[in-house]
Formats: sequence, structure tokens, C-alpha cells
Amino acid sequence: MLAPVQHPSCSHERGETFSVLGEHIMRLSAVFRHAYRSQTNTHRSTKVFSPRKTPVGTSGGFLWTQIRRATSSNGGSSIGTTIRTHGEKRERSEHEIATREIIQRSREELASIVKANPAIKPTLAVIQAGDDDSLLDMNKKMAGKVGLNVIQICLPQHCTEEEVMDEVQRLNEDPAVHAVFLALPPSARSRRVLNTVRPEKDVDGLSDLNVGRLISGEFSEGFPSPVAGAVMEMLARSDGPLAGKLVVLLGLEGPLKVILQGLLEREGVEVRTSQWGSDRLQKQVRQADGLVVMGAGPMTLPSSWLKPGLTVINCGPAVTPGLSAGVEQREETDCEIVPLSAALRMQNVVKSSARWVEQQRYRPWTLRPLKLQPLSPVPSDVEVSRAQTPKPISQLAEEVGLLPQELEVFGRSKAKVRLELLTRLRHQPDGKYVLVAGITPTPLGEGKSTVTIGLVQALSAHLKLNSVACLRQPSQGPTFGVKGGAAGGGYAQVIPMEEFNLHLTGDIHAITAANNLVAAAIDARILHEATQSDKALYRRLVPTVNGVRRFSAVQLRRLQRLGINKLDPGALTQEEVSSFVRLDIDPAKVTWQRVVDTNDRFLRKITIGQAPTEKAHSRQTQFDIAVASEIMAILALADGLADMKARLGRMVVGSSRSGHPVTADDLGVTGAVAVLMRDAIKPTMMQTLEGTPVFVHAGPFANIAHGNSSVLADRLALKLVGEEGYVVTEAGFGADIGMEKFFNIKCRSSGLKPDVVVLVATIRALKMHGGGPSVTAGVPLPREYTEEDLKLVSEGCSNLKKQIEIAHLFGVPVVVALNIFRTDTEAEIDLVCRIAQTSGALAAVPCHHWARGGRGSVDLARAVKEAAGRENDFRFLYSLQTPIVEKIRTIAQKVYGADDIELSPEAQAKIDYYNQQGFDTLPICMAKTHLSLSHLPDKKGVPTGFILPIRDVRASIGAGFIYPLVGTMSTMPGLPTRPCFYDIDLDPVTEEITGLF
Repeated sequence: MLAPVQHPSCSHERGETFSVLGEHIMRLSAVFRHAYRSQTNTHRSTKVFSPRKTPVGTSGGFLWTQIRRATSSNGGSSIGTTIRTHGEKRERSEHEIATREIIQRSREELASIVKANPAIKPTLAVIQAGDDDSLLDMNKKMAGKVGLNVIQICLPQHCTEEEVMDEVQRLNEDPAVHAVFLALPPSARSRRVLNTVRPEKDVDGLSDLNVGRLISGEFSEGFPSPVAGAVMEMLARSDGPLAGKLVVLLGLEGPLKVILQGLLEREGVEVRTSQWGSDRLQKQVRQADGLVVMGAGPMTLPSSWLKPGLTVINCGPAVTPGLSAGVEQREETDCEIVPLSAALRMQNVVKSSARWVEQQRYRPWTLRPLKLQPLSPVPSDVEVSRAQTPKPISQLAEEVGLLPQELEVFGRSKAKVRLELLTRLRHQPDGKYVLVAGITPTPLGEGKSTVTIGLVQALSAHLKLNSVACLRQPSQGPTFGVKGGAAGGGYAQVIPMEEFNLHLTGDIHAITAANNLVAAAIDARILHEATQSDKALYRRLVPTVNGVRRFSAVQLRRLQRLGINKLDPGALTQEEVSSFVRLDIDPAKVTWQRVVDTNDRFLRKITIGQAPTEKAHSRQTQFDIAVASEIMAILALADGLADMKARLGRMVVGSSRSGHPVTADDLGVTGAVAVLMRDAIKPTMMQTLEGTPVFVHAGPFANIAHGNSSVLADRLALKLVGEEGYVVTEAGFGADIGMEKFFNIKCRSSGLKPDVVVLVATIRALKMHGGGPSVTAGVPLPREYTEEDLKLVSEGCSNLKKQIEIAHLFGVPVVVALNIFRTDTEAEIDLVCRIAQTSGALAAVPCHHWARGGRGSVDLARAVKEAAGRENDFRFLYSLQTPIVEKIRTIAQKVYGADDIELSPEAQAKIDYYNQQGFDTLPICMAKTHLSLSHLPDKKGVPTGFILPIRDVRASIGAGFIYPLVGTMSTMPGLPTRPCFYDIDLDPVTEEITGLF
């Protein structure tokens, strides 16, 4: 529940809250006290209702109480704020019955809500100005009868509009608050303030949207004003039906006037409005069957103007809490309109709570695809992207069932998706889980991203099936280097493609900052330990602040790992102090590298610490590309903030001189790194060219890491698409690398079970595996790749067969997607499809998404739908309990086709060390070239008879895997002679980017 807020100028010691469930009332805040009175008059046929006090005193009004008639000084009677008369017992009983009926119905509805949703605590928040609690008692009483919680925020008496709006915004964002009531003076209740309250929490129905809904008859969405409702109830209970009667609204302004006029006219009532100074006032009042009055001060109506049977409802003067001058004060019997309006308010709170519960349920999609008009020849990727106007991302989010509070918008075309979605849809069954992998690729890539995007465009825009594509965020290194971006291509793209490929929402920058903070902490710690005594280190690591010395949370965790169970810094022995302050990192065994998201070959080996202040502690190190950071792998595998933070703390950054691993938690940097990664853990939502949703999240290196988008993006998407929907995610490189790691690492971490593999192949890659000449990025293709050659294609299909076999090792059905290029011939296409199906693929489908968009992948979408509907026997390739060496051997032999493995002495020593440290039950993430099934990039097709050399074995303990190095692996790409950046430019007038693919 929201904690009550007390401003300094408020005279209460603290705001209090009423927590009311059934008959149990716990006093926590003063919210709602209202006094009212009545007096006697002999004219019993005239019913007059009015407030004793009008605490909020505006033309909109909030609460209504009964007033009575009084005898004037000249012996006549008048009606005004001094009128007092006793109503009939029968009248009182009717209104009490109405109030009881509303309360009983609300209590039953609330009980039903709470029974079905035990975690909910329906709550009304009241914003009050000053310390007058005149609205407290009646509303507290009604809340107690219904079973609602009420909380109060007390602002200064003369609070500003900005102060009120700040509090309203806070309550808008608080999911524990279901309704907001503004008990404020007129100066603080401007239209801006009223419209700041979210319509779904505006239980007084005074925002423009709710007023408009009410007037237009959209009762299912808005809230009726409880004040107007009470007035309507009293008018309806007067003699005879309302239709055909004349009701005068005297002195009313603002929303209340509009609402009442609309409601009365809807009931067939003739409505006239008038002001106190009107020349026609007497005539209008004499003709009225009902009179609803609002005055700016003590006003008088001669009793001679009132015809017998007239019902008068006085809304009271527009004053702040307290009575107008000259008003006689006297305690009298209770009146009916206060409890009635309060009961109606509570009814709205219950309704708001019910809507909130309904909103938490899965929401069917209302996706409206964007029209696509492909051109021939296909323009450049950036031209295609710019020719399509993306939907506002908030509109797309609404179409796919996301709530506004689950979205953090970045500009017009992208937004972060909050992880609270997983909590809301935790009971929702997952959709179908589709993995897109590929055959062993050429250096140009074979179009897995375009196939992924084309497939979801076909599923959602053409087959009308819910689907989400989950893609990795591209590194800026390849974007400005050789390969280019990763937004897809042609008419199967993520848009805007410039935003997708450049910065996105800053996740990679956050990883860079977090990674380099750890690196800085390592070298700083080595320096300080080398130059300070134990005592000096301890004094600085655990300083005295304001006379108090205490350990931080991360330091307490280190003490626990050391077996020191002491909380008082002064209680440690000298030996314990030494153990605590000395990490004793061996500079030669630091395994943590700095990173940057730029291809820079000259950072592959550097010397740091050359300044005079650090020169005595210089050492050799290197930079990696940012996506090779272990923090990126952690982001991709974490299942939430808590899991991510725990994994960050477990990262091993090096070893001590005694051979013990040193972690990020030992350095004390875990919390700071988690803070830098707080927003990066939320996936980014974008859209395809046809307006279907895409989640972009994480982009770990596909060789030294597992090369898949995040577990969280997949889990969010699987809930969002619904049980009959599809999530299509992509694995890096060929199936022997990206798919194997997806199954053995990502699926182990997530617990998710894939339904089908889409294996992407191209004619050019198959020709390469059949013995075609080398393919080099940036160099025109040899003629063998642009002319028909069935022999090369047939022989190259050996690689396709092998990749299908690898998928079947895991028990998952395969659909082959043949990515078509304009130089491919029908004979070549037919040949590949026949061989794929005879090799065990359920289907093999030519795909034309690059040239036609989703329409070009409809056949693939149908094949995927059929395959995903079949039962499969998904299984892992090895048990985690299998020894490290045997896990490596299993992958080498069953996946790569090696005869055996060969461990270098260094690799064997590392394995022995990991066994000793208890890391032997982690899965294996092979670091191998993606250009061949073997360790030799030039060995195409399906190499056999080779021994796989394991040069070294390293561990990403935070990410949770061991990664053997097969041959020499570069983690920092270099720039070619002519990088892509030669063609990239910015128009300073239009701000358009040119030359980006």
C-alpha cells in the first residue's frame, strides 16, 4: 500500500491510513470527516437538500448533504444556506435504503474480486489541502462497510498546481492505488490538475475524458460523478417519473453542470440553466419541478417562488472548508445525500479495482498491419526503410496487449518493455517457440535475420497469427566495418533501420561502461594494495562517516565468504583485517579485458599504466569488442534483475597469487555494475516494415559466447503472443554453433522448450560447400555463384544434410527456408528442396521475403505452423554431470564430426583447476570458427577424419559456462582497407543518414 505523505505545513503529525477489511478497521490516517445538520419546517411537501460544510467548495462539487427550510425574520420562509427543515422519516428511509443497497452490492462485488485475486488490496487515495479533515468520517465509514483501503496525502493549505500534479502523477504510477480523489480548494483544482488524474483512476468522473464518455453514453469505460449520481438518485425518488419534468440548474458551472444536464436530458427531463442574477430566475424557479442550486455565498430564494412538491437540492456555496459568515451552526440529525454520494464513490472504487483486475489479464491482439507495396528492382535497404512510416510505438504496444505502464518510450519508434509484464501474464500459457538457425555460412551471411523478419511478417500480417521476432542488438563494429547492419534487408526489415543499427536504446553503451568500471577497479585495487599497509587499506576501505564506521553490504558478503561472522569493523583481528583487505590479484592472471564497440585492431594488445603515477605497475592487456564482454552474455541469460545482479557478482576477473579466483563481488563493484545495467535488462520493442512487433535485446558474440538474443525477450514474447501465437528467435552463425548453444546453454538457463527449427540455406553457400571458389566480403562473386551449376549445389547439400542431422540430435523438427536470390534458377531451387526433404526436413520452402515482404514467406509460415503443432522429443546433448572433457568430446564428435579432441597442456591444467573450484557442472560454449564445421575455416562441406585441438579453456562463471578455445580466436575485429564508413554521411539540413546499407 502507498505510504501516506505529510507536507511540512500540514498540522497533522503524520498522514494516517484506514485499512478496512470487513468489520476490522485499523486507524492509520485522517481522511474524510463531514458534518451536516437539519432543522424543521412545517412545509413538509417541499424537499430541500444542502451541505452544512462544503470542504472542497467548487462548482464541480464532491459531496452533498441535506439542508432544511427555515422561517425568515418577516414570518415567511426562504431557502438558502441558512434554511433548516426536518425531512420526513419516509424520505430518510428511502435514501438510507438506496445507500445500503449500493454498499451491499459494492461489498459483494469487492469480495468476489478479492476471492479471485487474493493479492489485490483495492485502495482509494485522497489528496487533501490543509489540515481540515471534514471529509473523513463519512467516507471512512463507507470504505469500512465496503472493505476498501483509504490513504491520504496532505498538502499545504495553499499548495500550488505543480505540487498537486506531482502527487497525482506519483499516484498514477503506483499500481497499488486504484482510485484518486482530489479533496482540494478551487485554486488547486484547475482543468490541468483534473486532467492529470488518469481516467481509469478518476473515480469522481471530472476529467474531460470521463465527462465526455459520460455525455456520449460510454458508461462502460468512464466513471459517473458520485455527486451527480446522488442528485439523480434523489430526483428519481421524488414523486412520479423524471421524464417530462422541468429541472433548473441554478448557479452550476463546470463539469457538474455538463454532467447533470447530459444525464437529465438522457432521462427525458427538460433542463434549464440559470444564474443567481438572472432576470428570468423567478419565472424559471416557479415552473421548476426540481431545483439544483449552487451559490458563491449565502443566497436566498423566497418561499413564494417554490411550488408545492418541488425538490430542491442545494450544492452549497463555493467556499473553502468552514461555514460562510452569518450561517447559524447547530448539530442536527444526519442527512441522506452525504452517505449516498460517498457510497457511490466507493462503488466507483470497486469498479476501478475490477477493471484493474480485468486489465491484468491477457488482452487479445488488435494488430493492424502496415501496407507494403514492394518495388522492382528492390531499392536500397535504407530507401525501403524510409519509404514506410512506422506506427507510433505506443500504438503498436496497445495493439499487442501491452499496458501503458509496461512501456518506457524512447522517441517515436522504440520503447523499453518493463519486466512487470511477466508478473501480469505469469499464468498465461506460452506460445510456440521457433528457432531460426543456418547452414555453415559464407563471410557474407545467409540471411537468417531477413528470414526471421519475413516469417513474422507472414505469420502476423498475412496469416493473422500473433507473432514476435526476437533479435540480437547489432554491434557498431560491423556496422562501420564490413558486414553492415543486422536489421534484415529488402522488404523484410526492422524499422527505422538507422535507429536499430545505431545506439538503439544504449544497452551496449551501458555494458561498455559497466565492463570498464570493473576493469578500472581491478587495476586500482592492484595499485592500492601494492602501495599501502593493511591498516591504511582497512581505514580507507571501511571509513568512519559522521562518527560511525560500518561495512557496506558487498563487504559483508566478502566477510562471509572468508568465514568471518563479525559486523563491527573494530572487532576484526589483524589477521582477519589482512584477509579482508588483500585480494592479492596476480597481474599476470587478470582475465578481465576492457571493451569498446568499435573495430580497432591496434587495441588487440596494449600496455597500460605508463603514466609516471602508475608506471611501476604497468602491464600488458587488450581490448575486446563490447559484445564479447561477459556482461553481455549475462544480460542475455539472466531471468530478472536479481538473477542478473547475482551473476554479475560471480564474474571471475582473475586469480590471486595463491591461485584463488577473484570475483566482481570481491572487488566490491557488483552493486555499481548492476546500477549501470538497470535499464539495459529491459528488452526494446520495435516493428517490422509491415508493422508487426520485434523485441531487440542483447547481442553476445556467437563464438566465445552463445550468440543468442536474451532469455527475457523470449519469455516476454512467449507470454505476449498467447497460446496460439509464435515467437521467432535467431541463433548466431551456423547451426553447429548458434543452434547447439541455444539448446545446450540458453534452453537450460530459461527452461523453455523449442517447437521447431527453421534452417536457412542459400544456393551460393551450398555452391561454396560443393567446391566453389572462395567468397570474400566486399569483392564481387565469381561467376560460379551467379550462373546455374547443379553439380556444385548437389555436392554442397552435404552441409545442409549435416545441419539437419544436428537439429535431430536434439529431437526438434526442421523446416528448411531457402533464401532466394535473383540469380538462383528454378532447377537449383527444386534440387535443394528435394534433397532437404529426403534428408529429414519436414518441409523445404523457397522464400521471397527480401523482394516481396511477408507475402513472400507465407508458404514458410504455413510450414512452420504445421511443424510446430507436432509433438517433439526435445533433449539436451549431454548431462551437466558429465565431466568437462567428455562434454567437449561429445560436441566435437556428434556435432562437428571430429574423430576426437586434443587438449593442450594449458587446457588440461585449466580443466583441472575448474574441477577443483566446482565449475565442472557448467555447460560448454565452444569458441570455434563459424566458417567450417571443423576448426579450419577453409574446410568446407562436411569435413571428416580430423582431431579438434583445444588450445585453452576459459570460464565465464557469471554467465554460467565454460568456453574451450579451438584454435586462435580474435575478440577484436579490425577494419578493412575500405570500411563501410566511407559511404556513411549525414545531411545537416534534413538530418537524414546516407550510405547506411
